[in-house]
Amino acid sequence: MARDIVDDRLIGALHLRALTRAGFDHDPVHEHQVVQAGTIDALLQGKYDSDITLAEVMRMGDLGIGTIQKLDGELMILDGHAWVAGSDTVLREVPLTTRTPFAVACMFTPSVTHEINEPMAWDDLTALIDSLAAPDASVVAVRIDGDFDDIGLRSVARQTPPYPPLVDVVAHQTTWHVPNARGTLLGFRFPDATAGVEVPGYHLHFLSDDRTTGGHVLSLVVRHGTVAVDDCDDVHVALPAGVKLGTPGVTDRDAIASAEGDHAH
Repeated sequence: MARDIVDDRLIGALHLRALTRAGFDHDPVHEHQVVQAGTIDALLQGKYDSDITLAEVMRMGDLGIGTIQKLDGELMILDGHAWVAGSDTVLREVPLTTRTPFAVACMFTPSVTHEINEPMAWDDLTALIDSLAAPDASVVAVRIDGDFDDIGLRSVARQTPPYPPLVDVVAHQTTWHVPNARGTLLGFRFPDATAGVEVPGYHLHFLSDDRTTGGHVLSLVVRHGTVAVDDCDDVHVALPAGVKLGTPGVTDRDAIASAEGDHAH
């Protein structure tokens, strides 16, 4: 009989656990943690199918990002709903029976909030979040509600087998610009040592309040808003059939950056 915890790794202060489906299903929600379905390494290899549903992920997290089955757009999980921005730039709510090859989520409980009262571009914004996070925080979940300008977004098209690698898909990604919108910037900061399991550094998506636009963020300016930061050291990874955890930290960062739109956010 397989153990719930297949593999335990300690990466600095980060506790990274790969779980069987049974372990993922029964892990207590009250434990403060980040939960993840699949790995970025698997996406890089073109593994876009999964047997893990959004319902399973969202039972463990109310804030999250990722993609859905067949790489059919950019996923935003917020306040009990799942939204996907397609390559046609259209935002749609998807049922929780939808499967996901890659998603990251947490029960968001911020440890600190901060008001932004003047325009702040990407580099200054991430520096602010770094300063708000606990010095020893390995993983940081972020939610920023406010008004944004010059939002650069991207998404990718639904794929059909045989699946191409992610870098080939991103070469044909759709990008678009939103001059201004009120909404939520959400996502995570992961340490470099998790490269391959996750996207190292910041990985953020945007969802507008009127639910007309959203997607993977390439650039933006926060005009004003509220930054909320949640620190977490535990990451529980559920692996779809045919996907292995691999060795965190060894994946080519340039490959990840290319797949993330040359920005790795």
